[in-house]
Amino acid sequence: MEPARGDGSTELGELIGRLAGDEEMDRETRGRLLGRLARLLGQGARRAGAAGVARGRLLADLLVEAAPHIPIRDLETLSRHHHGLVGEDLADNLVRVAGNATTAVGAAGGALAAVEFAAPPLLLTAPAQIAAETLVVAAIEVKLIAELHEVYGISVQGSGSARGAAFVTSWARQRGVNPLEGGTFTSALGSAAKATLRKRMMRTFGRHLTTMGPLLTGAAAGAALNRAATKALAGKIRQDLRASAGLPPPLPRGKPR
Repeated sequence: MEPARGDGSTELGELIGRLAGDEEMDRETRGRLLGRLARLLGQGARRAGAAGVARGRLLADLLVEAAPHIPIRDLETLSRHHHGLVGEDLADNLVRVAGNATTAVGAAGGALAAVEFAAPPLLLTAPAQIAAETLVVAAIEVKLIAELHEVYGISVQGSGSARGAAFVTSWARQRGVNPLEGGTFTSALGSAAKATLRKRMMRTFGRHLTTMGPLLTGAAAGAALNRAATKALAGKIRQDLRASAGLPPPLPRGKPR
């Protein structure tokens, strides 16, 4: 494991990876980790300046840095962890689990937003925990996208950083990765990909501002919006991956194949 640097960036990546991973955790543990992440984000916001925060540059850069820490399972491991499921059934289960995870983060984030929290001034009108929730939800969805590529047999080669950058770009564009486009993947995003990622991070950040309501309403809103958004994103990615793999759309449930 890489030693922690003084700027806290390594710990940020590890926290985001853990919160996006497969570990079972209770609400108290999740809330504590989100709180720690929020405090680190506050420190980063002071260094980035108001412009970096307002334009989404800070959150976009942090998601790219965290991507190699997100645990991605191969097809064999995925099938084993999901009771031998394969194909569309396995994809359905992955989407359900990811939806449960973003729902839990939304509920925890809403609860955090309802209590007194010393937000750094450079986070403008939104507290640091909203930024933390935004990053973790994005990481969970990046993990889902990467594992859906495994399910549909779309191989993305390269180092951990390069694959992470490819899946982060996929998340920002809400499209599957096409290995035939752009040649070899690198960990450096182009200017167009960076701009798209920043816009997507700010839209996600804005959605999470709804969790600023009173305790129960904020938590409920965060949970419901996160689940719906994750399901919608998965639908777009799966449709794209089926086309890339040359697979027909699945038949409606309950009808013979």
